[in-house]
Amino acid sequence: MTENDSFPHRIVCLTEEPTEVLYALGEEHRIVGISGFTVRPPRARKEKPKVSAFTSAKLEEILALQPDLVIGFSDIQADIARDLIRAGVEVWISNHRSVEGILAYIRRLGAMVGASEKAEGYAQRARTHLAEVRAAAAAWPRRPKVYFEEWDEPIITGIRWVAELIGIAGGEDLFPELARESLAKNRILADGGEVVRRAPDIILGSWCGKRFRPERVVQRPGWETIPAVRHGDLHEIKSPIILQPGPAALFDGLDAMHAVFAQWAARHT
Repeated sequence: MTENDSFPHRIVCLTEEPTEVLYALGEEHRIVGISGFTVRPPRARKEKPKVSAFTSAKLEEILALQPDLVIGFSDIQADIARDLIRAGVEVWISNHRSVEGILAYIRRLGAMVGASEKAEGYAQRARTHLAEVRAAAAAWPRRPKVYFEEWDEPIITGIRWVAELIGIAGGEDLFPELARESLAKNRILADGGEVVRRAPDIILGSWCGKRFRPERVVQRPGWETIPAVRHGDLHEIKSPIILQPGPAALFDGLDAMHAVFAQWAARHT
């Protein structure tokens, strides 16, 4: 990079996935600020100032960094984007919700910083990994029914990319009709008894921002009859590796789910 190139030199990342992608592409020198929720890569927290949460941001601190591009995610950050745009800052808010969307996001972000070839290579490595995991799971004689819980009060089921990764990892998502809903409010499960009726073999919890508590889940009325509860198949998938629509979900998140499903499959051959 030279100071004369036409790409952004001072990028603020309001969520983790652009930070993770830019570091993976060797373009981390362009980042001047990150989200306080960033954990990947670990060195980013040591090297870059933290200037935002998810639904809030330190506007004055961001402006003091003189960014030439701010990157965020989803309608939830619309107010932050509005304030920055009014202050004269260029903002890109991505809104992808699928596995293919994550792969496309890697390519688009790479192009925005002049690293198209590196981004394409990274996306292809991710696609290869997806194919390898899918092929490994295809050998199982049975696939577990999987209930993924994104939040507990109210109960919120998994978003689309999570449901797709469950399928790639070898499971069957319990609520595919809700996974198509992009907004969390539309994935609220009004009747927890529906989980009982659909009888998942495995329960995965990833309560965004707090630890999954399986001992609370098993105490819900009627849930003691669920196969996953009867056999103790309740597992936490850490939210940083599955609930952000970036590389973490395609690699570590997918691998964590596949490992759980593989253990189940080994017991049901």
